[in-house]
Amino acid sequence: MDFIRIGDKVISKEKLWSKIEKILDLRVKGLSQQEAARRMSLDRTFISRLEGLGEVRKGHSIAVVGFPIKNKKELEFMLKKEGVEFSLIMSEAQRWAFVRENSGLDLFNKVMELTTKLQSFDCLIVLASNKRIKLFQGIFNNEVVGLEIGQSPIEEDKTVDIEEVQKLIRTLKGV
Repeated sequence: MDFIRIGDKVISKEKLWSKIEKILDLRVKGLSQQEAARRMSLDRTFISRLEGLGEVRKGHSIAVVGFPIKNKKELEFMLKKEGVEFSLIMSEAQRWAFVRENSGLDLFNKVMELTTKLQSFDCLIVLASNKRIKLFQGIFNNEVVGLEIGQSPIEEDKTVDIEEVQKLIRTLKGV
C-alpha cells in the first residue's frame, strides 16, 4: 500500500483511488450524482466537484501533434476522416529536416506560429514521448491529452495505435 502523511493523518492512496473508481463506476452505470452519493455515504456536491476536477472539455475543435510517427499516412488518413481540423505528424527524418531547413529566427518564428495556431483549438492531442507530453501540457492553456509512444528521448519512428487515437477523438467529440 502507498501511504502519505498529512499532519497527524495517514492516508492510503490505494483506498482513495478505489473509492473514486467506485464512484465513477456508479456514474457510468447511469446512477445520478445523488444516487451514487447515497450509496457511498457522501454528499452529492462532493461527486459533482470530483467530476469537475477530472472533466475534459469536449473538443469541438481538435488538433493532433505527433512525432516521430512510423505509420504517418494511415494516421493522417484517419484524422482527416474523423474531421480533425489540424494535424502535424512527423517522422524522425522529417522532424530533423524541419530543424535543419529552418535556422535561427526562421525556426523561432515558425515554432511561435505553430504555438499560436495550436492554442486556438479546444483540445490538443499529443502523440510523443513522456517528456514532450509534459512540455506541451506546461505550455498550452487548452486541454492537452497525451498518448505516450515511448520514453524520452525517442530516436526512431514509433507505430501509433490508430484505433486508440480514433477512439480518443470520438470520445472527445462526444460521438
